Amino acid sequence: MATDVKTIENCSPAQETSQSQLISVHRRFPHPLDWVNFFWIGILHLGLLAAPFTFSWQGLGVMLFLYWLTGGIGICLGYHRLLSHRSFVTHRPVRWLIALIGGLAGEGSAVHWTANHRQHHALSDHVGDPHSPREGFWWSHMLWCLQAMSREARVKHHARYAPDMTSDPIFRFLDATYILWHLLLAAALFGIGYAQEGTPLGWSLLVWGMFVRLVVVLHCTWFINSVTHVWGYRNFETADDSKNLWWVALVTFGEGWHNNHHAIPRRANYGRRWWELDVTYATIWLLGKIGLAWNIAGDGSRESS
Repeated sequence: MATDVKTIENCSPAQETSQSQLISVHRRFPHPLDWVNFFWIGILHLGLLAAPFTFSWQGLGVMLFLYWLTGGIGICLGYHRLLSHRSFVTHRPVRWLIALIGGLAGEGSAVHWTANHRQHHALSDHVGDPHSPREGFWWSHMLWCLQAMSREARVKHHARYAPDMTSDPIFRFLDATYILWHLLLAAALFGIGYAQEGTPLGWSLLVWGMFVRLVVVLHCTWFINSVTHVWGYRNFETADDSKNLWWVALVTFGEGWHNNHHAIPRRANYGRRWWELDVTYATIWLLGKIGLAWNIAGDGSRESS
């Protein structure tokens, strides 16, 4: 029987599990290594070594644009606020398009990302949290991505934490074809560069638009899991270690106001003080003005405290 999504989003760690104690010790790698993810992340970082030899202003421009599109729109606005927390509503084709864009950020399909994130909120910094720094900083930053999950466990995980998405055939299709879209984008970038100025620009757009951009997006997003549960300040007393950190908010389009987010997860606007700028919320607000977003949760003036 599918679990109600609102119940998942709103439950506290103590409600989610009888083992509700805070994680207090670091642990060794608990599961077999996922070699697919290991090579995926490894190849991306190796490709980064080619960046100095393939630099071009066009490549840098493509990297920055895709960094915003896949990281800002795909992950921050799409995977996180739209799909995981349902902070606003939009048309179904827009949901599918944003999910496709988010998949190009290299962090897994929309279904899997949403399931992981909802589990994190249900058990944040408690037993069962998939990426708490209480189990080691590097575990929370990236090592957690390398643990293997059997097909059966993956299906159960999706059914438990993302039943609303597994019922949608388009989201299931995007989950099954996740790698294909990366290959198509890589081919398109090389082809565009080659058509314009030949092989050198082709390699530049490929390296900067794929390898450099994906590494930047991955680590910026991972800062949320690691850095903002270790350093920063708190506006709210929550049942976890979430904190606000300005420079993380800067590189993640407003996601770094993490303690604010954990206090009221569904709220679309993460900025609570006048200087806590939230670029992603500004984008949602703009979508609302042109009729592409509605029922924006917590829409209204910021708190001054």
